[in-house]
Amino acid sequence: MYYQAILWDVDGTLLDFEKSERHGILSCMEEFGIEGCDDAMLGRYAEVNRACWEALERGEMTKPEVLVGRFHRFFAQEGITCSDVKAFNDSYQRKLGEIFFENEDSVALCKKLHGKICQCVITNGTVEAQREKLKGSGLGQYMDGIFISDEIGVEKPNIGFFRPVLELLKGIEPNRILVVGDSLTSDMRGGNNIGAKCCWYNPKKKKNTTEVHIDYDISKLCDVEKILK
Repeated sequence: MYYQAILWDVDGTLLDFEKSERHGILSCMEEFGIEGCDDAMLGRYAEVNRACWEALERGEMTKPEVLVGRFHRFFAQEGITCSDVKAFNDSYQRKLGEIFFENEDSVALCKKLHGKICQCVITNGTVEAQREKLKGSGLGQYMDGIFISDEIGVEKPNIGFFRPVLELLKGIEPNRILVVGDSLTSDMRGGNNIGAKCCWYNPKKKKNTTEVHIDYDISKLCDVEKILK
């Protein structure tokens, strides 16, 4: 096997974040007595959320500003009154950890690769949500390392995020590390920053209109196994 290590993103790659996001938002809306949330509104929230996370990746926002600020922006945009936005986000984080959805057969894939190649998780999600997801889904038991930006103190794609990852993988050349993720601006740019090979999980078959270099463009997770072979 040419590759010696694989770095997995979690949300949108190993796990279906869109389903978790939908469940979490709808549950919190009900909990806080906010009515009228439909698919169109959820789509607008997703856009606000995406913009905030991309600002974080560019160093324009901090993690706390993103987590609470996205809901402030969304509620203001929709004309929604929420009595306690911080409490709304706290509840949302708990729900993200409680309910998760496997992407394709990601758990079986990671189990199959376990012991054959070093596998690590690299995620910008919160500690509370990500630890619960990895434990509950069973993914965590197949990982040789779990790297969460909140614990490291730096976000992907910043090279500082990857320093402890590379320390764990000491002795493995960067071009024998495969980064697999759905985000061009976070996962793939991060892979570029450390000189790793980049596999863009792209089930919707979007076009790469950025300057980020992609080595593999896949629409199914099972294609990762073919790349490794």
